Amino acid sequence: MNKLTHFNQQGEAHMVNVGDKASTHRVAIAEGQISMQAETLALIAKGNHKKGDVLGIARVAGIMASKKTAELIPLCHPLALSHVEVNLEINEPDNVVYCQVRVETAGQTGVEMEALTAVQICLLTIYDMCKAVDRGMTISGVQLIEKSGGKSGTWKRSSLKNSE
Repeated sequence: MNKLTHFNQQGEAHMVNVGDKASTHRVAIAEGQISMQAETLALIAKGNHKKGDVLGIARVAGIMASKKTAELIPLCHPLALSHVEVNLEINEPDNVVYCQVRVETAGQTGVEMEALTAVQICLLTIYDMCKAVDRGMTISGVQLIEKSGGKSGTWKRSSLKNSE
């Protein structure tokens, strides 16, 4: 097992030095979902929610969150993102909104945290907009499903969608 990189030899937290790393095309894809009552999902799907376009607002929130990750996670590097794509899908049989975010950059460190942050904030925005009608919503399955670029190359796992 590799050592934790965010600690120096004295055990103190520090920001990893990426200055000598090669700049490469980096991609990270993360996912998660929020489950809710069928009535709540119907409000979202029909666009009848009194607060407006829940999925549209959540999508923008996810994009904004990806760009602010370094402000939220103390040891993350601020990155110039070249692409953020937020996909939201309604799954009526399971009463779920599925979220997948793809983040890209050309840089010296990966974008996994940006993708994971975007998913979380996207799902939290859905919760916030719908909590007045359904406080029992549950966010689950937030995980990295793919990353590529850099010295460690490509890493993948099965998606929530592939395991259904």
